[in-house]
Amino acid sequence: MDGDTGGAMDGDTGGDMLFTIGDLARRTGLTVKTIRFWSDSGIVPPTDRSPAGYRLYDLDALARLDLVRTLRDLGLDLAAVRQVLDREVSVPEVAAAHADALDVQIRVLRLRRAVLRAVAKRDSTPEEMDLMHKLAKLSDDERRRLITDFVDDTFGGLDANAEFVDLLRSAVPELPDDPEPEQVHAWVELAELTRDPDFRAAVRRMAEYQAAERADGDRTGLHHDLTEAVRDAVGRALDAGLAPASPEAATVVDTLTARYAQTFDRADDAELRHWLLARLEIAGDPRAERYWHLLSVVNGWPVPPSLAPVFGWFTAALRAGGS
Repeated sequence: MDGDTGGAMDGDTGGDMLFTIGDLARRTGLTVKTIRFWSDSGIVPPTDRSPAGYRLYDLDALARLDLVRTLRDLGLDLAAVRQVLDREVSVPEVAAAHADALDVQIRVLRLRRAVLRAVAKRDSTPEEMDLMHKLAKLSDDERRRLITDFVDDTFGGLDANAEFVDLLRSAVPELPDDPEPEQVHAWVELAELTRDPDFRAAVRRMAEYQAAERADGDRTGLHHDLTEAVRDAVGRALDAGLAPASPEAATVVDTLTARYAQTFDRADDAELRHWLLARLEIAGDPRAERYWHLLSVVNGWPVPPSLAPVFGWFTAALRAGGS
């Protein structure tokens, strides 16, 4: 049996100071129950026993007990504490390992806080909150696999533009350790978008069209120069308030179709306008632009300006011209 009271005493160990469990509790502020548990676990074994069978502890055991309390306060489990005390690992080694573990715990707590703040900012349902939490907890590798699966499904097996496909694969969402609520919302929407079968089918149609164009000899890449030409010309038209069906809009369209004809070495005729209209309609799914917008929000990049009004106006103007 073990006594919980009694003062320090000289035992049969050569006059060394010995302490009962009650003494240790008073000196350390720990409970008798905790000290007895650590003693029963072999973490702080007794030094001796009194004639009545009570456990007694010397100054070394008291120091060991203080170390155990410190390690436990730092969050180490008893197995790690035992390794340190038995010199199986050094204090710096276990401290480094535990610091790494705490980093993971801190990241999880920050993500939980971000999810809760995101939920608080809008009227989320319990199902939406659960989805946010699950998606926010995905690791970097899991987020990368989500994008890789999307790219493989939509561009796999096609001779699409390699530069663009590489750009898609490399542009991985990287949710910060301490994300803003807007980044959590953007990541959830992006993850849902990449898994949407209808969106995947739309992107696949874009990829198939691009592959067919390349098979016909279109190797001019992403046509950044054409995009800038359309942005500039249509931007001025929008600023001027020109309606797509107006005579002034027809002049803008003529200028742009001439530019396309030159770039693709085609005649500037009705056939080119039919081809251009089909091209714009296939590439005009607003969800494609939304994809890049959400990715930019998640990664903290500058959000690219929307080209939807520009190409929407250009498409409407082409239709109005009888294409």
